[in-house]
Amino acid sequence: MMDTLLKNWHFVRGLRLGLGVFLIYQAVAGKDQMMGFFGAFLLFQAATNTGCGPSGCTPPMTNDKNDDAPIEPEFEIIKPK
Repeated sequence: MMDTLLKNWHFVRGLRLGLGVFLIYQAVAGKDQMMGFFGAFLLFQAATNTGCGPSGCTPPMTNDKNDDAPIEPEFEIIKPK
């Protein structure tokens, strides 16, 4: 859990954290429960590095590349008639 909290921070995760804190502050100040729920949801997403989609909107954690060599294109020489 500590590994998830402390690593792989990126712009969107920081944005969720900042917006979540701001919305919770505004919810407490304005006594708005719905805004507090949405702020808590964004804080949860930032803390766990999860997204909102069915398979998650998180960026890939690893670069799974089978081959590091570039793919060579195949060329066909076309001669004029």
